[in-house]
Amino acid sequence: MQYSTKARLLLAGAALSTFAGPAFALDGNDLVTKINGALSIQGGAGFSAEKATVSGSNVTLTNAKLLVQAGKQNLPLGTVKFEGVEENNGGYTVEKVTFDNVNTSQDKTVFTASDIAISGLTVPGNPSGDGLDAIMLYDEAHIGKMTAAVDGKQAFSVDGVNLTTEVADDSSSVGFDLQVNGVKSDLSLVDDAQAKDTLQQLGVTSIDGKVNMTGSWTLADGNLEIDEYAIDFAKVGKLNLAFSVSGYTLDFIKSANETAKAMEANPNKEQAQQAAGLAMLGLMQRLTFNSAEIRFEDAGITKKALDYAGKSQGTTGEAMAQMLKGMTPMMLAQYNVPELQNMVSAAVNSYLDKPGSFTITAEPADAVPFPMIMGAAMGAPNTLPKVLGVKVTAND
Repeated sequence: MQYSTKARLLLAGAALSTFAGPAFALDGNDLVTKINGALSIQGGAGFSAEKATVSGSNVTLTNAKLLVQAGKQNLPLGTVKFEGVEENNGGYTVEKVTFDNVNTSQDKTVFTASDIAISGLTVPGNPSGDGLDAIMLYDEAHIGKMTAAVDGKQAFSVDGVNLTTEVADDSSSVGFDLQVNGVKSDLSLVDDAQAKDTLQQLGVTSIDGKVNMTGSWTLADGNLEIDEYAIDFAKVGKLNLAFSVSGYTLDFIKSANETAKAMEANPNKEQAQQAAGLAMLGLMQRLTFNSAEIRFEDAGITKKALDYAGKSQGTTGEAMAQMLKGMTPMMLAQYNVPELQNMVSAAVNSYLDKPGSFTITAEPADAVPFPMIMGAAMGAPNTLPKVLGVKVTAND
């Protein structure tokens, strides 16, 4: 009886200790393997480390490297720390990933970057699946101050980069928002004499601005929607691109990556390019065009450009503007698209008279398969504006 009681106590203690601690110790090498599996499917570079050390729910990689160009080049990452790692359906979730600050040099250029981190990382257990759980995603990626100096002079800097993503509650789509703030560059350091003179004539000896991009991707139909991709520089202007295509599915992405890998692996580069070209042509047949827009909002560069062009022709900026107005319909007449010719000519005249904004949109009544666009471009290019629903406006 006494023996039986002691045995039960020992078994109970063993059970309690099992439930009190983690069921399995983390495998740092498996974490790296799973990350590489996801990167391979998604078209990313390889990832390696000299050693993976596990401490509780944290994994530290020593002498980590990012492998680019099929392993031909390595980007040293130093120490990479994964905090709050948990196993999840064969994969992993990671609360936060932090990287060493970057300070690297090549020839006369020194590049630095600090405060590099990723939060809310999800590493899939099976990257070959067909759902969002097969994709490596994260809530936020951040890079702090970045600088590039040439001969000790700062040529370029960025105050910070922040990319956030949000998965829909039903896991049907992913939204993303990229913010690149405080983009600065000293253009006086440009070496080419002609380019340097042109920049000085335009009065653009430095740039100061930001880059924003927002959009979403839907898993089922592969609808990729870029709502805004804006490059905005003070005293120059804001260029914004937006577009929507369907068919950019997970299967499409995987097929495109496989084509790229096959091209890299083929030692006969000419043959590889031809094969890749045919493969990509086949992939393009899966895509459908929904809409696109290109918009430029002037912040002073147009008048400077006209003055510079006029001066180089021995005339004034105003005279150059009038010359462009006259040339526009003549240049477009050869394409035999009278409606587009009149539309563009009116927009150019309005913009040159008072530079504000210039917008080109393509929004067909119904989505257009890419093969139809390619067919029109080869067989009847003058029908493309109507097929795509092209409109050109100024100062709207």
